[in-house]
Amino acid sequence: MMKQPILILAALVLAAASCTTVKKTQVIQEAITKKDTAQTIVIKESPHVDSEAIVKEILGKVTLSKIAFNTFNAKIKVSYESAEKSDNYTVYLGMKKDSVILIKVTGTFLGIPGLGLEAKIKKDSVLIVRHAGEKYVMNRPINYLPEVTQIPFDFATIQDILIGNPVFIDSNVVSYKAGASQLLVLMVGDVFKHLLTLDNTDYKVLHSKLDDVDIQRNRTCDITFGNYQAMGPYRFAAYRSISVAEKSKLDIYLDFKEFTLNEPLKYNFEPPKKYKRK
Repeated sequence: MMKQPILILAALVLAAASCTTVKKTQVIQEAITKKDTAQTIVIKESPHVDSEAIVKEILGKVTLSKIAFNTFNAKIKVSYESAEKSDNYTVYLGMKKDSVILIKVTGTFLGIPGLGLEAKIKKDSVLIVRHAGEKYVMNRPINYLPEVTQIPFDFATIQDILIGNPVFIDSNVVSYKAGASQLLVLMVGDVFKHLLTLDNTDYKVLHSKLDDVDIQRNRTCDITFGNYQAMGPYRFAAYRSISVAEKSKLDIYLDFKEFTLNEPLKYNFEPPKKYKRK
C-alpha cells in the first residue's frame, strides 16, 4: 500500500515544523506534557531579564544559520516502527530551489525488492507514481500534502524542512530558559505548542516537541536532530528521530547516508503512460 511512503513524506515535512507569526514575548511558567512516555516539562525564567530582546537576538542567529542552496541531493535510510509492523526503505531526494522536489522510495514491496514510489512536488502540484503492486499515477494540487499530513505548509516550507533549515521561527514566543549548554524556547501558534531546544553555542536545533493547541486532537510529535556534519560552510543534521502519536504511535528514523550541495540533480522521471490514472 501507499500509506507508509506517505507517512514517511509526512515525517520529512514534520522534521522541523513549528508555529505561526510573532505576536508577543513574555515570561511565564508553562508545562507541556508529552504523550506516551514523557514527563512534564516546565520552563521558568527570571522576570528581571529583558526576554524580548534576548529571544529576538536568538531567533536572528537561528535565521542566519539557514542553508542557502541551488540544488540538493541526498540518499536517506528511512526506518519506521508502529504497533502493527516495522520496515525500512531507501529514499533518494533531489531538490532544485523554488522549482521542484523529487523523491524516490525503494525497498521490499510484496516481498520483492525494487522501486516502490516516486513523487514530484512543484509549487502548484504533487505527482505520485506507485510502481509496486497496483501501479498508478496520481496528480493532485499542492494543497493535497497539507490535507494528508494535517500540517499547514507551502512549497518553500517543504524544501526548507527537507534540507534542515529552521521554519516558522517568527513565532509567538511565550517563554525561554537558558542553560549551560542548551536553550529552550517555547512557542504557541494556531496549530501547535512548540518546545524548541537549541545548542547554546551555535544555535543549531537539537530537539523539537510539538503538541496540538486543540486538546481534542491529542496529537504530539517529538523530533531529535543529531550527527551534525559539515556541508560546505554549513552544519547539516544527518540523523533525525521522529515520534508521532495520536490514536497510535509511530517512530521514524532518518539517516542521511549521502548528501551534496549545488551539484546537478542525480535523477528525474516521467510518469509511465501505461499506468492507471487516479
